[in-house]
Amino acid sequence: MQTLFTNIKELLQVREASVAFVAGADMNILPTIKNAFLLVDAGRIAAFGPMESCPSLAGKEVVDARGKMLLPSWCDSHTHLVYAGNREEEFKDRINGLSYEEIARKGGGILNSAKTLQATSAESLYQQSKVRLEEVMRLGTGALEIKSGYGLSPEAELKMLRVIKRLKEETSIPIKATFLAAHALPEAYKSNKAGFLHKMLDEVLPVLKAEDLASAIDVFCETGYFTPEDTAEVLQAAQAYGLVPKIHVNQFNAIGGVAVGVQYNARSVDHLEILTDADVAVLQGSKTMPVALPGCSFFLGIPYTPARKIIAAGLPLALASDYNPGSAPSGNMNFIVSTACIQMKMTPEEAINAATINGAYAMGLEEEVGSITIGKKAHLILTRALSSYTVLPYAFGSSNIEAVYINGKPL
Repeated sequence: MQTLFTNIKELLQVREASVAFVAGADMNILPTIKNAFLLVDAGRIAAFGPMESCPSLAGKEVVDARGKMLLPSWCDSHTHLVYAGNREEEFKDRINGLSYEEIARKGGGILNSAKTLQATSAESLYQQSKVRLEEVMRLGTGALEIKSGYGLSPEAELKMLRVIKRLKEETSIPIKATFLAAHALPEAYKSNKAGFLHKMLDEVLPVLKAEDLASAIDVFCETGYFTPEDTAEVLQAAQAYGLVPKIHVNQFNAIGGVAVGVQYNARSVDHLEILTDADVAVLQGSKTMPVALPGCSFFLGIPYTPARKIIAAGLPLALASDYNPGSAPSGNMNFIVSTACIQMKMTPEEAINAATINGAYAMGLEEEVGSITIGKKAHLILTRALSSYTVLPYAFGSSNIEAVYINGKPL
């Protein structure tokens, strides 16, 4: 049966023709229709427009959205949602003054998560991750990327990737899997980085391709982790397997990783808390999406990605949660949108664009989700009665979602 949303106070992110992403000044434009309808057929958007053009209600499941907003679901292009346990003890360490880098040097951080994950069964890992996935869906996320990277061994990385594949097969939203090949060096390889990279690439990539476990590859390009040269080596090796490049870069230092990402046509470069003029220049004219992760900045107390600098340079920007146990233990994209407005000085229009259409592009899903466009999946957020869509980021601690619809059906 078709579903018909009627009397929508304002229908947000309306794109008559599909666009890949929005950039620069266009990010401050959020096309809407007031007093609108939207028709869903077979799980996809079939029609929309002003109420005076609304089709007959007969034979349809009708949702009266009077006083409410309807918008595409959030597109979270950077998560580490599949992990084991948590790192609450490190939370107390940070309160007591230790930095992220200091915690990592004493065996915490990524190494801590890897040790726990290696000792966790695939079934337990799946069950823990499924709970997190269901939570973020209820919070409005309708598409997301999930990275591996907490395995730090071929066996554990493949365990993660197989869990991601199972989540993808057993849920109704698009999930993109990314092999985070170089996240940190395990203790056994502290003095043999080249050996670790070769082991990961040689043993994981063939299996990954044979089992169709991932569509992208990632590297943590950062001082004390992996260099731009290491990053280039990984991305070069992945080309033979058709993996889309994505990189963590410029979280704490600018060391030339952005240029490597653009050189290898990375779909996105993520973090960018530290951003030089040279980084901006190399991004201009590329098809690489800058991705900000304000939840990480909030939790670690580090600088926020300079959104105003990026947008003023005519570049696009996406927002993502970075959901992970150590530096961003939340996948709530509503909070991410609010934080982007409050701390990064993005307008509500810019933040909503960044968390929908630009987030979809950062995952290669721009033809499927991210805007109200005929033919796209009907993954939708219906708000409570609101005075305007600005309330979404403004009321940062409130739950303003009345219902989430996946393929036009309520969760």
